[in-house]
Order: sequence, then structure tokens, then C-alpha cells
Amino acid sequence: MKAAVIYEHGGPGSVQYESNFTDPKAAPGEVVVKVGAASLNYHDVFTRSGMPGITVPMPMIMGLDFAGEIVEVGPDVIGGWKVGDRVMIDPSDRKNFGGVIGEARHGGLAEFCAVPDHHLVRLPDDVSFDAAACLPVAYGTALRMMVTIGKVSKGERVLVLGASGGVGTCCVQLAKLAGAEVISAASSADKLQKLQELGSDHVIDYKQEDFMKAVFAKFGKPHRRLYEKGVDVVVNFTGGDTWVKSLRTLHRGGRVLTCGATAGYDPKEDLRFIWSYELQILGSNGWAREDLISLLDMVRSNKLKPVIDSTYDLAHVNEALAKLEERQVFGKVLVKS
Repeated sequence: MKAAVIYEHGGPGSVQYESNFTDPKAAPGEVVVKVGAASLNYHDVFTRSGMPGITVPMPMIMGLDFAGEIVEVGPDVIGGWKVGDRVMIDPSDRKNFGGVIGEARHGGLAEFCAVPDHHLVRLPDDVSFDAAACLPVAYGTALRMMVTIGKVSKGERVLVLGASGGVGTCCVQLAKLAGAEVISAASSADKLQKLQELGSDHVIDYKQEDFMKAVFAKFGKPHRRLYEKGVDVVVNFTGGDTWVKSLRTLHRGGRVLTCGATAGYDPKEDLRFIWSYELQILGSNGWAREDLISLLDMVRSNKLKPVIDSTYDLAHVNEALAKLEERQVFGKVLVKS
């Protein structure tokens, strides 16, 4: 089969495309899925490059997020799955608490993938493989962060940093669905225009202006004794040098929602803002299975539309990863065989 494979950790361009990789077979408790569409996540960049404390068995086919059709059912599969069933893959191992698909075992950047039955989510006929492939990691993470943990509500001002990526575009949509006033920060005029079309009420080009000062100019500089000015919520999964500035945009009692740190996990901190403004720092880790079911329902009812930037052939997976790594995307990047 066709597959995108890593044999060792490396930098950009190190994923190898193979046209005759060994086809998977369904072991007990597994099915084989013909991949209809896969999407990339920044996690794939980390897997390719290597992460401290995480051992990736080699060779490895990456790809956490994918959807497709069952073409083989192994013995002892539970759940009534059969050949022809359409499925979305939940990459998190909720049974054995192991690593995720595409990191601990082969993932979706291939024509076929063997998947344990507890990773399968039934995919309705009216949700495309393309849409489903966007959902689990980025949109599942966004839903848990914004709704389950963050409880973003009507009338709040929400600042979304990194708003143009997979997680960010979903956060913008979820905040608007909740009735919030959304301020989106991104790095180009083109991205900002698309964010406005997606529903953002205000946009900030953080390459051209300091996003903290832009918030102060628009909504006033917060004061530690006032529950006004600034914003109610900051969505910050970038970390790095954006962290303290994020704290400073919040009024008293405001909250930061975070699910990652793509620009650095050990930023400079200023604890004074946390206690003097009574800020809440709320972390969100991954998603629950019910979050994925909610996302499918939202897509089916047209409340939520996965944003797809571009689609690449599997043979050009390095170019697709480069576009993601260089932050040249708006939404999700799909890969198909």
C-alpha cells in the first residue's frame, strides 16, 4: 500500500513516501480501515521530530486524525462492526491508556490502517470523510476547552490567539455559537479577512501591532479593582512570549484557556497579575468521546463547519507538513492517498 513513513526522527522533509509498504491485517479485536481522508496536526510535527520522554516505535506511519470505511473485520471485534461501515477514528487509547494512534501504532497517513475496535466512532452518511478527518484532535480539543472547561457564554469578550489554525478556527466558531464577542489574532491580512468571514467581530494582525496594546486601545486597559475593560477570556495555546501579555488583557476575574504551548512551554511568568486580578488559568487536555459525538451532531446540523485549508496527495506529505510547520495554513490540511 501507499504510506508516509518515518524510520527515525528528523526535521522537515524526512518523512518517506512508499508505494509498496506492507498491507495491514486485522488482528483480534481490530478492523482494517480504508482511509478516505486524513488531516495533519502539529502533533505530527512533534512525532516526526521526536519528543522528550516519548518513545515512538519505528518504522511509524503518522496521522492521528482520519476517517474511512471498514474493509476487513478481525476476530473478537465487539460493537457489531462490519465491512462497509463508515467510521471516524478517535486516536486516543481509552481502553489501555496507551499512546495515540499515529504515535504508538500506525496511523492514517496511508491507504489502509488496522484499528482496534475501541477507537471506532460510527460516522453518519451525511458527514463526509473530509469533515470527519478534521474533528478529533483539533476540534475535540477546542470543544472541551471552550465549552466543557471554559464555559464561554453569551456576551463575553473572547480573545483567540493563533486563531487561523485548526484549533483556532474551531474556537472562533464555538465562541460565536455561544454568543460571545470574538477578537481574533493572526499573522496576515488574508487570514484576518477569512477570520472575519468566519464570524470574528474584531481582528488583530499581531505581526503589525502588539495584540495587548490593541486590546487596550479597543476595550480599555484593565484595572485590578474593576470587573470591566479588557476581555473576559483569552484562548492561548501558543505560550512563549504571548503568555504574560495574555494575562494583562484580562479584567479582574478573567480566565485564560490553554491546551498547549506551540511557541514554548516555559514562558516568563508574572504571578502578580494572577492574584491581584483574581485570574483563572484553566487547562484542557484532549477530548472525551462524547465531545466527538457532539461535534458530529453540530456538523450534521450545520452549526459547525470544519475549515479546510488545502488537500495534498500522500506523496507530497512533506510539503503538507511544511505548510503547517511554517504556519501558512488557515484551518486544517488534508492528506489523501
